Amino acid sequence: MLLKDKFIALGVTGSIAAYKAVELVRLLKKSGAQVQVVMTRSAREFVTPLTFQVVSQNPVITDMFEKPVHWEVEHVSLADRADLFVVAPATANVIAKMAAGIADDMLTAAVLATRAKVLVVPAMNVNMFCNPITQENIKYLREKGIFVMDPAEGFLACGYSGKGRFPEPVDVLRVIEQLVGTRTDLQNKKILITAGPTREPIDPVRFISNHSSGKMGYSLAEAAVERGGEVILISGPTSLERPAGLYKYVAVETALEMREQVLKFFPWCDVVIKAAAVADYRPKNYSGRKIKKKDAEMVLELEKNPDILKELGEKKDRQVLVGFAAETNDIQKNALEKLNRKNLDLIVVNDVTVEGAGFGVDTNIVKIIHRNGTIEELPKMPKKEVANAILDRILQYLNYS
Repeated sequence: MLLKDKFIALGVTGSIAAYKAVELVRLLKKSGAQVQVVMTRSAREFVTPLTFQVVSQNPVITDMFEKPVHWEVEHVSLADRADLFVVAPATANVIAKMAAGIADDMLTAAVLATRAKVLVVPAMNVNMFCNPITQENIKYLREKGIFVMDPAEGFLACGYSGKGRFPEPVDVLRVIEQLVGTRTDLQNKKILITAGPTREPIDPVRFISNHSSGKMGYSLAEAAVERGGEVILISGPTSLERPAGLYKYVAVETALEMREQVLKFFPWCDVVIKAAAVADYRPKNYSGRKIKKKDAEMVLELEKNPDILKELGEKKDRQVLVGFAAETNDIQKNALEKLNRKNLDLIVVNDVTVEGAGFGVDTNIVKIIHRNGTIEELPKMPKKEVANAILDRILQYLNYS
């Protein structure tokens, strides 16, 4: 029961998905949490406060100006008590209010007053979710350290199909457990993670790169932060939002830039996870001007980039070193050879030709190979769950029980 005695404030807003929040409350109570539900006026049009009162075993707060049971400023008291403030479902309207700092009802006032972590779970029409204003508001909340879950995709109550569904309550529960559960097993541990591709320029408008999206590395960084780690994320170019709570974020373009930053912070860290897809080669001759197309074929001469992971394996003393291998054939053989040649503690390998395990998707199917030869095969899982599985194995090398 990771949530035993945790105080969760749950804000419910005016979405048809409000009925799913009832199941979320049930799951939270089953996990040992205390739950205080706050409902907006619109939310009460979909589910009655009595339903939440029965399931949460607490009176439901509905009015900013109702007579308090105890002499206290209720929205401030609620904000102070919360270990986590969850807004689920969150409409486009309440997301906009949060982004603007508007506090015109009990829910938005309490969210603005809290110093606890805040989790927002959007649920709305696909067009509303994809509207640039909503996307900009979500981006702003994330930049301010608020955790925002991505909605699920599928058939919506309004008749449309697309992104905007409220996630399954059990998936929301998992995120809550990660945010405020009792797992602080990486506290005071310094973790360096690399993510994304590199770009090796040919001329001012062209470059060599690969299909890496950075999702696995970013999931690792997010999970490590949630478990108490001090995380430096060194990232090649991606379209991803940087995880909240990082100790430091460093953006790089090329393999040489990544090498420079990794070596700079290597003495600082306890763990290095090299999830980035670093280019093996770069153009030998960079052209400062755009190379014009000609009738004749063009030969591009390449030179080898430094092997950052191998260099770290030669330098490490106390650090736990984890590598990744994206393969298409001889998966296990190639990964084992890489682990031994580069002096790794763990290597995570996947077959990028398998559906659900390639670049750019939200899931992964991996094998984790240990330095003693042990091989663990994980089923298809969301990348965040894969990230936590990898961190669990790293703990074994940090002498955690």
